[in-house]
Amino acid sequence: MSRHSAKTAGRSTKAARRTTKKSTKGARATAKKASKSARLPIGLDTRAARASDSAAKMTKMIRTQSPPVQPVAAQELPLRSHKYHVGETVYYTSPTFGRAAATGSYTVVKLLPSEGDDYQYRIKSSGEAFERVAKESQLDRA
Repeated sequence: MSRHSAKTAGRSTKAARRTTKKSTKGARATAKKASKSARLPIGLDTRAARASDSAAKMTKMIRTQSPPVQPVAAQELPLRSHKYHVGETVYYTSPTFGRAAATGSYTVVKLLPSEGDDYQYRIKSSGEAFERVAKESQLDRA
């Protein structure tokens, strides 16, 4: 047998397998439809049965109103402000990862905006030539 005739023989067996698969698949689909129609009540087609099922489900659903919600006025919200003022002397506790020598008495030089929940301050020590930025949680009244 030549190489060409072996290829065509292989193709014909593949084609035969495909047609067998298609015919069995079609038979399965037909059997499935038949079993589904056997489950329906007599005299109802499939669309009517689905509509009656969905109507039965909808009648079981109970809808209730949500409770009334009072609007919150902007004036009712508490406005938080800085705890310390410019010129006030505070005690600064440096963070554990920084230099421990920074802890001591400082003077508040400037109020800075908050970073998250903590307000920030620019503070200066009389023994240092530069200013530091400290969070409100790092400061205590001196």
